[in-house]
Amino acid sequence: MQTSAAGNKPTLRALRPLRHLGPAAPCRGFTLLELLVVMALIVLAMAGVSLSLRDSADSALQHDAERLAALLETGRAQARANGLPVVWRTPGAESGSAFVFEGLPPPGLPRQWLSDTTRTAPGQTLVLGPEPLIGPQALALSSSERPDHRLWVVTDGLRPFRVQNLPPNGSTPP
Repeated sequence: MQTSAAGNKPTLRALRPLRHLGPAAPCRGFTLLELLVVMALIVLAMAGVSLSLRDSADSALQHDAERLAALLETGRAQARANGLPVVWRTPGAESGSAFVFEGLPPPGLPRQWLSDTTRTAPGQTLVLGPEPLIGPQALALSSSERPDHRLWVVTDGLRPFRVQNLPPNGSTPP
């Protein structure tokens, strides 16, 4: 004998096909095309995220190298405008990660790296002016987190300073 409990018997509404979907039975699940579209969107989102996430040590070194190239060009322009000799220098190893622009009037230019991990060899010197043409100069930057990865800030003396991944003149890295 069957018992009659609330919710036990199917209602007429559940047995009737949905009118807005046509005469066929209601759809259950997803079509292959819908699944492929969703998978494609997920793959695109993952690709975008993975491309936007760079190694933090590499991106910090890149930012410091680009900033240094801009600062060197600013120091070079000020040296030419004021007729003063300007020298960019990294003090000895005891100074940490600082650098100085010698010969600029106050307030001068920034003296710190953006990242505490950016390093260059102690005692490096770049002459920025006052002559409009300076000799070819290069400076290697590295990160204390990845010392094997280096970027070079270089100029041929005529063109502006720029950042490059290879050592100047194709020489082997030190």
